[in-house]
Amino acid sequence: MIDLRRRQDGTPLRIGHRGASALAPENTIRSLRAAVEAGVDVVEFDVLDLSHGPLVLAHSNHLAEVSHGVASGSVRSLTLDEVRAVAPELPTLDEALTFFAEEAPHVGLHVDLKLRTRLDELAAAIVRRGLADRTVVSAFHTRRLHDVARHAPAIRIGLTYPEDRLGVSRRPRLWPVVALGLSALRASIPYRLPRLARRAGASAVMLEHRLVTEAVVATAHSVGLPVLAWTVDEPADLARVTAAGVDGVITNDPHIFVATLDS
Repeated sequence: MIDLRRRQDGTPLRIGHRGASALAPENTIRSLRAAVEAGVDVVEFDVLDLSHGPLVLAHSNHLAEVSHGVASGSVRSLTLDEVRAVAPELPTLDEALTFFAEEAPHVGLHVDLKLRTRLDELAAAIVRRGLADRTVVSAFHTRRLHDVARHAPAIRIGLTYPEDRLGVSRRPRLWPVVALGLSALRASIPYRLPRLARRAGASAVMLEHRLVTEAVVATAHSVGLPVLAWTVDEPADLARVTAAGVDGVITNDPHIFVATLDS
C-alpha cells in the first residue's frame, strides 16, 4: 500500500498538485509528466464525471477553468468531444492511468474526487490497471469515500479538510476572508480531526496548509494518521509546515523543494 509517511531522508513527501500546474496546464498528461520529471513521490489530480461521457481529469464543473478562459458553462453537460473542442488536452481517467502504469511505475497517485456518482467505475479502473496499492483517494464527503473503499479495499482513503465550498481556489478576492475563518478553526482542529477521519474511514488527512500546526500534526500522528499539507507554493510556508512535522507537501511547483529543502 502507498506509504504516506516522510521520505527516508526525513523530508516530507513531494506531491505535485494537479500534476505540476505551475509547469504545465493543470490536469493534463503534460502536467502529470512534468511532475514526474521534477522528481515527485506522488502526483495529485482531480477526477470529474461527464454526464454523457467518460471520467476525466478536471478540477471543477466550470468550463472557464477547465478551458483556461476559452469558453464558459458546465463541463458535466458536455460530451468528451465538446469539452475537447475548447480544452484539447483534457485527458480521460483511463489515459491518465495508462500514463502512470506505463511511464511512471514508481510514482504514487493521489486522486481528489470531484465525482458525485460513478465511484464504482473509478475504483474499477484503478484496480484494472493494477494501481490500487499505489493510490490514495481523497475527498471531504464521507459517503463518497465509503463508496470507494467498498468497491476497492486496497485503495487508501484520505480526508480532505476543509471543503472548498466557495470555490476559493478560483476567487482570490475571497482569500483574506477565508484566512480569518481558518485562523478561527486552527485551535479546534487537533480535537476534531481524528474524529472526522475515523467517520470517513480515512487513514490519512489532507489539510489546508494554514491549519497546520505542531499540535495538529502530533495529534494526527498519535492515532496513526499521516498529514499532507495543501497547497504550498511559498518557501516560507514550506519551511513552516515542514517544521510542524507534516508527512507530505502538495505544491503546484515541485521545484520549490529543490529551492527550499535541498539548498
